[in-house]
Amino acid sequence: MADAPRARRLAKRISQIVASTLEHEVKDPRLAMVTITDTRVTADLREATVYYTVYGDEAEQAGSAAALASARGVLRTAVGRQTGVRFTPSLAFVPDAVPEGAARLDELLEGVRQADAEVATLAVGASYAGEADPYRKPREDDDLEDPEDLDDVPVGDEHDEPDPGSAADRDGVRSTG
Repeated sequence: MADAPRARRLAKRISQIVASTLEHEVKDPRLAMVTITDTRVTADLREATVYYTVYGDEAEQAGSAAALASARGVLRTAVGRQTGVRFTPSLAFVPDAVPEGAARLDELLEGVRQADAEVATLAVGASYAGEADPYRKPREDDDLEDPEDLDDVPVGDEHDEPDPGSAADRDGVRSTG
């Protein structure tokens, strides 16, 4: 098993080799609009999955997939020649789903923008259901700010305190007397 950094370096190198070979050596016109986006190599360095995108409609994408399948041998030979690894990885070409995902995200974001615009137009003439600020404010008493002023502190009657030695007082029962 190879370590992960080596697999990443090999994957990056395979991407460069495949892109360069498609541009300079393979003379298929169906590959003119192909872009190599990513490559993933297995941990044992035996298989490489090359992700690509094609600019165009479904027919051009199908034609590019067929052209990549037919050029797989030439591309694997170029990878083996330029990487110098003991075993040249087999190449699998997979269309990249990132552009479709990005287009879907753009559609969702546009829908959110429209919903936000509708809410903004409804909020123009709206008023609050309750108070404008529903949060409680701290009490602002000037008398409590002065610690020397003890007039506001409640003080119990000194005669109301129970005798700590009385059993009735400990149990919570008071006798009047």
